[in-house]
Amino acid sequence: MTKLLHWIGTTALICGVGVIASGARDEGGMPDLNGAVAWLNSPPLSTKALRGKVVLVNFWTYSCINSLRELPYMKAWAAKYKDAGLVVIGVHAPEFGFEKDPANVKNAVSDSKVAYPIPIDSNHAIWSAFRNEYWPADYFVDARGRIRYHHFGEGEYEKSERVIQALLKENGATGLDESTVRITADGAEAPPSEDGRSLETYVGYARAENFASPEGMAQDSRKVYSLPPRPALNQWGLGGLWKVGAGCGTLQSAPGKIVFRFHSRDLHMVLGPSKNGTPVRFKIKLVGAAPQADHGSDSSDDGSGEVRQPRMYQLVRQKGPVKDVTFEIEFLDPGVEVFSFTFG
Repeated sequence: MTKLLHWIGTTALICGVGVIASGARDEGGMPDLNGAVAWLNSPPLSTKALRGKVVLVNFWTYSCINSLRELPYMKAWAAKYKDAGLVVIGVHAPEFGFEKDPANVKNAVSDSKVAYPIPIDSNHAIWSAFRNEYWPADYFVDARGRIRYHHFGEGEYEKSERVIQALLKENGATGLDESTVRITADGAEAPPSEDGRSLETYVGYARAENFASPEGMAQDSRKVYSLPPRPALNQWGLGGLWKVGAGCGTLQSAPGKIVFRFHSRDLHMVLGPSKNGTPVRFKIKLVGAAPQADHGSDSSDDGSGEVRQPRMYQLVRQKGPVKDVTFEIEFLDPGVEVFSFTFG
């Protein structure tokens, strides 16, 4: 996902809630919501139709761990403040090609139990209208259709909720519950750990870093790779016959392996099944053994699992102290597409 520089978020926080409460801040009119290829949970909405409502526009994409960790707050705010006049709109703007498919988005929205309106912005029309650059990104719009605050990236949820409350009060809402929501989430939506030293890593050659297989990465051609014997922290490598494209690596024949040495509580991978939709079986190891209690929500204690849909898979959640660990995944069927690693 596009990374957010820390100072941008900090500046937004310094400028935020007090200015909104005074009614002085105005970042311009909310662009219209034209260009979505479809809408979920709602007929198409327009800026004009939303006048008189406080609107929270959340840009997200369903394989982005940062977006997924925001979802519990979006769902909670949509439910808590609906009767007070808040409308949450989750603009789904894809990063990977498979996220452009409305059927995939519909499945992801259903699996995540998102009930508020979702425009499927497969061509980035709404994204461009907002001049947005980040996942996730939140724009807070008052009842006159003016953007009054924005926040890029995860976190600062209490400040964001105070913005919602201030805009609702400004619009005449009374009797608000002014406490802030308390979220309990597990799986991929759980908050990240505080001890993480591994960053998102892409497999496609256009953005790949820290590749450590001794053969070096070939572009757009089939090549047999061997695993790096002792990868350093945040290095990774391939084993077996792979074809690495700009956006992902595809296993040409089974079995095939990937290793990654990481330091984080959670390890996720964005994976897709073979092009014909055939599921791909896999088995993971941590330090050469089955993960047991440290398996993720998409793997079992013996490390086994299947790739059935293109999405993010949570493969590791360490229960004990976080330390440097070598992760290995073996794919038992050909055709799997591997896009990226993310951590939590």
